[in-house]
Amino acid sequence: MRLRQTIFVSIFLLGLALSFQVRPEETPVHIGFLLDNLKFERWQRDAKLVQARAGELGAKITVKDAEGNDDLQLQQANQLLDAGVNVLIVVAHDADKAAAIVQAAERKGVPVVSYDRLIKNSPASLYISFDNVQVGKLQASMMLAAAPAGNFFLLEGAPSDNNAHQFERGQKLALEQAEATGRVTIAGEAWCRQWSRAEAYEATVTALKKSNGKISAIDAANDEIAGGAIQALSERKLAGTVPVSGQDADLAAVVRIIRGTQTMTVYKPLGPLAKRAVDAAVALATHGTKPATSESIPNGPYSVPAILLQPIAVDQKNLGATVISDGFHTAAEIKRALAPGEWEKFTSRKR
Repeated sequence: MRLRQTIFVSIFLLGLALSFQVRPEETPVHIGFLLDNLKFERWQRDAKLVQARAGELGAKITVKDAEGNDDLQLQQANQLLDAGVNVLIVVAHDADKAAAIVQAAERKGVPVVSYDRLIKNSPASLYISFDNVQVGKLQASMMLAAAPAGNFFLLEGAPSDNNAHQFERGQKLALEQAEATGRVTIAGEAWCRQWSRAEAYEATVTALKKSNGKISAIDAANDEIAGGAIQALSERKLAGTVPVSGQDADLAAVVRIIRGTQTMTVYKPLGPLAKRAVDAAVALATHGTKPATSESIPNGPYSVPAILLQPIAVDQKNLGATVISDGFHTAAEIKRALAPGEWEKFTSRKR
């Protein structure tokens, strides 16, 4: 009897002790980050920022580069889903084709955050980006300020990228009144399927030939294609005379703005974008909790909850107060990219 009592008490005490033990830490959230193409400075920055935020939250992250290939991006998504990722953050190469990624994730019960580019015709859990119509408005408005009349050439991004259509829409909204009153004519428009400098160069060469060099402004959708346009303008000795817009605040664009060959860029602070995307991804993966959103964006048959941050127009006047002040590019980094004496000349002008 005593032996049985001793055994019972021992088992009871052991169970009590185990019940007070600290539970082991939960398995960290595994995020799959699918990028369109890491050859561009813009996406290199996003990759670093997203990885850094995931590390701060103790999440595991696997980054995949699709190299601009839709089939590869879907293959990478399936690999990550088979590996057991808890959530996907996707920068879609093709807005329509990426719907297959969302469908594959949905079959596994994995939420998808559509990052910066809206994935169409699919029930993504969240879309987080900037107000891309406003991006286009900022570009065209500053082109109008620099060239109030004349022939405008619109140099757009990839037709497969929903953002490119948003930029175009914003540009045309900003130019609408000037065009209606006859001050401005949209003399041409070209789309760069791969967002490449080479495509932009060829399109601008063609536009200059067609207009006999009579282009008053070029609305370039981002800095990469702005570089191609400016190369074509330089060959005709028009760089610095014809205003050119851009977007992303790439280092090469900042150098061109300082030199006066590019009029402006649209700066999109990527730190807040990356932070909110990762925070949302972790919340979705952990609790299925969607972040509070102020609006939703239709992507076809679905309405996707959306967080849209505000872009900032940057030119020579506010370069220091925006891009440099935020640490997006340091003064030392910019100085190294310039020829000797250029930075000193620019800063002395600013004073």
